[in-house]
Amino acid sequence: MYCLQWLIPVLLIPKPVNPALVNTHVMFMVLYLIGFFLERKPCTVCSVVFLAAVILICYSGIGNCLFWASQCDSEKYDT
Repeated sequence: MYCLQWLIPVLLIPKPVNPALVNTHVMFMVLYLIGFFLERKPCTVCSVVFLAAVILICYSGIGNCLFWASQCDSEKYDT
């Protein structure tokens, strides 16, 4: 579980408030995760735990997903 110490902080990085910066944030997160998985090659258990955490966060409805804006976030900026 040593490799999780490099993955857990990714879940704690907040999304930017400015909607124009969300695409840059998503690109950074995707490139960081691809680079991490290619370079460090985390164990299967750590990968499954991290992916389960990302799925639970993204589909919980809170709006804190790393990779896209939730419906609630987009409605807030439409007005």
